[in-house]
Amino acid sequence: MRGFGASARAAEGYDAGTLAADAGGLLDALGEPSAAVVGIDAGTAPAVLLALRRPDLVRRLVVMEALLGRLPGAEHVVAGGAPWWFGFHAVPGLAETVLAGNEAPYIDWFLDSGTLGRGVPDDIRAAFVHAYTGTEALRCAFAYYRALPTSAQQIQDAVTTARLTMPTMTIGSHPVGTGLEHQLRPIADDLVGHHLQDCGHIIPLDRPDALFALLAPFLAADPPE
Repeated sequence: MRGFGASARAAEGYDAGTLAADAGGLLDALGEPSAAVVGIDAGTAPAVLLALRRPDLVRRLVVMEALLGRLPGAEHVVAGGAPWWFGFHAVPGLAETVLAGNEAPYIDWFLDSGTLGRGVPDDIRAAFVHAYTGTEALRCAFAYYRALPTSAQQIQDAVTTARLTMPTMTIGSHPVGTGLEHQLRPIADDLVGHHLQDCGHIIPLDRPDALFALLAPFLAADPPE
């Protein structure tokens, strides 16, 4: 997504609406009439918004381990308030200034927490550290948090006039669990929800086999034409 990895360090456009337009524009540029869209964490809101705004582009939708703004249904997940880093990352210019030069131990904390302490292989850790090292790389990562109020309003506006009409799957683990499923159920025509036990937030790294077992049959049920 915008600003991540080897992508250009865009100055703005980290709200879900712009990111959804990025994804739609990519499909248009590739000449692809539709796609199965899979999003996790920061990719969830753009994926859902793309499906709501351009349902012709989204054959099937899978979203994981995120909450969608102020949509009802996830009150039990946020009863104790948002995680501490949401506030830290949201202050413009603060986190990237404080963390510059100390990216590796900070990233290690999230990789360990997101796998329930199991950690990730050294080469994957190195790739994460490389991707998030430097003030500009950090700024782009934290820009997603700073755009959360805008993204939440975009989702709220979209669901007043649109529904998820394509087959949709939610996959939760720790800590989101069934929160996202409960948020989407009132606005989805065809929704299946799964909750992976003994799995951290970073599902593709912590329980890849369990994730594949859910994704493969769901996506294969509606192959591209």
